[in-house]
Amino acid sequence: MGSYILRRLLLIIPTLLAIMVINFVVIQIAPGGPVEQIIAQLTGQGAAITQRVTQSGGTATLQQNKPVTATQPSKYRGAQGLDPAFIKELEKRFGFDKPLYVRFFDMLKNYVKFDFGESFFRDRKVTDLVLDKLPVSISLGVWTTLLVYLISLPLGIAKAMRDGSRFDIWSSVAVVVGTAIPSFLFAVFLLVIFAGGNYLDWFPLAGLVSENWAQLSWPDRILDYFWHLVLPITAMTIGGFATLTMLTKNSFLDQIHQQYVLTARAKGLSERRVMYGHVFRNAMLIVIAGFPGAFIGILFTGSLLIEIIFSLDGLGLLGFEAAFSRDYPVMFGTLYFFSLLGLLMNLLSDITYMLVDPRIDFESRDV
Repeated sequence: MGSYILRRLLLIIPTLLAIMVINFVVIQIAPGGPVEQIIAQLTGQGAAITQRVTQSGGTATLQQNKPVTATQPSKYRGAQGLDPAFIKELEKRFGFDKPLYVRFFDMLKNYVKFDFGESFFRDRKVTDLVLDKLPVSISLGVWTTLLVYLISLPLGIAKAMRDGSRFDIWSSVAVVVGTAIPSFLFAVFLLVIFAGGNYLDWFPLAGLVSENWAQLSWPDRILDYFWHLVLPITAMTIGGFATLTMLTKNSFLDQIHQQYVLTARAKGLSERRVMYGHVFRNAMLIVIAGFPGAFIGILFTGSLLIEIIFSLDGLGLLGFEAAFSRDYPVMFGTLYFFSLLGLLMNLLSDITYMLVDPRIDFESRDV
């Protein structure tokens, strides 16, 4: 077991490197980089411009006081008429005065030390930004995943044991409805009904905690925290439980018809003993396999629209804004963090396999 974990940890290095190389190249050749973003802002304000550009350690003022005719066409769109020296200063500010491979290896050296640099446009370190937004995404991801599994596993098992019954039919209707309604649409519905829309005013409209949260006692802080989470987590759970419920049901149905189940029943074992003593650990393997992907999806991608709708400033919103503004340090820093976490979650999934079914031998398995 120990040697397998070590091999998997070593495999993370080339996998993470490949992810970073591919995304670095794609993002660098995509139009609309940070230099173009600044140029677009400058040219949109006329000839006399004073543009403040965030720099590490403070704020620098870059001035373009009069139009200058460039001696040669600029490689940046919309840069005609701007001083070439000003463009070079922008390139130096964003690190684009270095060759592509130098920028990439400098980034990797810093990432090994978990130094993600500073945001181009927020005047803050990427690490500080991620740590500030992480509690919101962790809150949404952990509680939603926990609630989805608490609903889906018992429901899927019950549907498998009562396959074809009225309960199975009516619960399938609920599953279909949950699949058909997008989480963000259900979130809007909850806001209108329960958050001071046209009907009830039971829950807050936005934020993770109230403004006076720091002045509350600890019991009141906990209540206030969950009070704010009720609507966003409900919206995310509705969109997430349906797939896992059907996966659980189908996995159990597949195992119920196996020969070892018929043998266990022939020995006189109770249905509950057969289901939870024999079928459960085999049927749960496929469910466990999907846990890392489900968790990462809920934690970082599934919560994006929910964060926007409920004004929750989390990692999903941070990554979206960084991609929109071409804030490369934030984009690559969050990508590195998400990828590393996803790879570690996959390793955790394999370890959980062994806990559920000790017959799985990792030592004799090639990576």
